Amino acid sequence: MTGPYVGGALDLGAIKQQAEARAQAQSQSVNAGAASSGGSGGGGIAPFFEVTEQNFENELVRRSAEVPVIALIGSPRSPASEQLKKDFEEMAAAGGLKFIVGYINADVVPQVAQVFGVQNLPTTVAIAAGQPVTNFEGGQPRENLEQWIAAIVEKLGPQLKGLPAQGEAGESPAEEAADPRLSLAEDALNRGDFDAAIATYDEILAAEPDNVEIKQARDTTLLLKRLDPANRSEDPIAAADAAPEDVSKQLDAADAEVVAGAPDRAFERLIEAMKRTAGDDKEQLKTRLLELFGLFDSGDPRVLAARTKLASALY
Repeated sequence: MTGPYVGGALDLGAIKQQAEARAQAQSQSVNAGAASSGGSGGGGIAPFFEVTEQNFENELVRRSAEVPVIALIGSPRSPASEQLKKDFEEMAAAGGLKFIVGYINADVVPQVAQVFGVQNLPTTVAIAAGQPVTNFEGGQPRENLEQWIAAIVEKLGPQLKGLPAQGEAGESPAEEAADPRLSLAEDALNRGDFDAAIATYDEILAAEPDNVEIKQARDTTLLLKRLDPANRSEDPIAAADAAPEDVSKQLDAADAEVVAGAPDRAFERLIEAMKRTAGDDKEQLKTRLLELFGLFDSGDPRVLAARTKLASALY
């Protein structure tokens, strides 16, 4: 399956602008009908849903701050799209809401598909915290899909805030007692303002320097910021492989590999780059490697193995 790069094609902000402009032009009754059919409503959160202009912000963008959301852009005219749709719908139904799948019918909502910038149908994009993190084109065997989803859930799920308890959203004592600064950070993430979220986490860490969860949240936000399509113009892994001496490209590729569920390759890439460098470049690579370690449990065997190799690379 392809790597974690969707380039500058996926512009969720543009989707929102198009949706808002169209919604203002529609009658009140049409808006009400679309809203009632598009959201999760009081019946609970649907593990699989069809994306419209009216529901994309709540069910796609905002929901991806809680759990990974898989966006499948396809067409009934494509057998591969229909098979993916069937597989993803079955997997989502059995997935315990650890991830959610949104189907975008390019024939019904071509304006949404166009803003995603897809070149071929079907295209599948994983979204977390409002940002695309990995994608692939075409069909895939069910086994590959299950492995891909498992990697996304394992790596990104713990870094998101999770779904609210059904029937209790906004009412639990724990939520009422939550640090209001965390709400500010979450709101910033929901609107894609990574700098504001990082600043909030920095404020908390200044008072609580040993808060591991906040440190991890900050590092995760830094990672998402670096992977923001607005900051990229090329496939980071291919670019790094083509320029092994370029430190910045190795850093970008390592970020992409971690999000793609291949942290061992990311760790190995940075360690090998450290062996070829010295001075500030080597220190920069080391700092990034330690930052990526912090995204995982300290006892993770991949982290432990990489730490051993790091010791050798430093001396």
